[in-house]
Amino acid sequence: MDTKSINPKLRILLFTTAFRPFIGGSELAIEEIAKRLPDISFDIITPRYTRRLPRVEAVDNAHIRRVGLGWLGDKLFFPLTGFWTAWRLVRKSDYQIIHAYQASHGAGAAWLLKLFNPKLIFILTLQEGKNLDAQNPAIKFSRRLLIKKADVITVISNYLKDYARRINKKARILMIPNGVDVANFSREYSYGELSGLAVRLGIKPGDKVITTVSRLVPKNGIDILIRTAEILNSNLQTTNYKLLIIGEGGQKEDLVSLAKKLHVYDKIIWAGSVGHAELPRYLKISSVFVRPSRSEGLGSAFLEAMAAGVPVIGTKVGGIPDFLKNKETGVFTEIDNPEDLAQKIDLILNNKELVDKLISNARIMIEEKYNWETIAGQFRELYGNQF
Repeated sequence: MDTKSINPKLRILLFTTAFRPFIGGSELAIEEIAKRLPDISFDIITPRYTRRLPRVEAVDNAHIRRVGLGWLGDKLFFPLTGFWTAWRLVRKSDYQIIHAYQASHGAGAAWLLKLFNPKLIFILTLQEGKNLDAQNPAIKFSRRLLIKKADVITVISNYLKDYARRINKKARILMIPNGVDVANFSREYSYGELSGLAVRLGIKPGDKVITTVSRLVPKNGIDILIRTAEILNSNLQTTNYKLLIIGEGGQKEDLVSLAKKLHVYDKIIWAGSVGHAELPRYLKISSVFVRPSRSEGLGSAFLEAMAAGVPVIGTKVGGIPDFLKNKETGVFTEIDNPEDLAQKIDLILNNKELVDKLISNARIMIEEKYNWETIAGQFRELYGNQF
């Protein structure tokens, strides 16, 4: 759809339970999509969380409005504080669409606003990566309520599409995945840039680098990856390796203890958080990307590794099967099975013909289906079709 075909004064009220400087999958998607739709005005309402952040911040075509007292409890009260802020904005400006990311606190604020302004179109985007059916009854009840009230639902995977359709049989449901900044993740670096990073991380010439980019939480299965390291140490031909763990999270202390217990601590590089601008360089020194997830909404980190030209290994959960086709665009491993994962890593690290095939197929797929430019165009069409 051409830019001119959308009302240049289109304003969208967007609710998200977190936003910059707190960046996860949903927050990154909002940023990437909004900046590619410069003719649309976004008012983004989010909890403040800390008094160090300004209450109002303008970023290009977006105005960020942080609500609450500036503490962690702002999330709990966000359905009410977000609603009240939105109510005042709606009385002053002409909004046609309210859009909430994830069926949680932000969507609660959007639902309340819709309740008092029934003519507003309520779009809900599902990006949840947890095992939704296994959560406690209160969370499941509130999520179902919000999904039922949405006029339009977008989902990032077929797994979430099936989930949403079971709950809301009337809403229009669209599958629009998260994407990748292809230009950023596919860029090339000089030998000096990459070798300098490798030296700084303690990676020696000839080392195979097994990389994961993950929050250190149980659902991402990093404990399985560490158990796999023990097997690689003792049973297979891949012993000259480093396990590069990029990310932070509440499970880190337990994972460090496990690594020491299994005598693989010296094989692991704990890189901590790495900014999105720097992440492609870390991926470029990687031999394989692995995340043995127990649940996954989509898995943007896999897509970024693919764009960087790194073969990937993942589990058949959530949205991963949407893009990972076994031995075509990546390799599947079994859930909670370190022995199988060790075999799959060994296969990747010792089969150049397979690796070349995976990298080539994945790159084509990423450019065609998971480029942020394409995805922003799908949202442009969605917003325009509401009139």
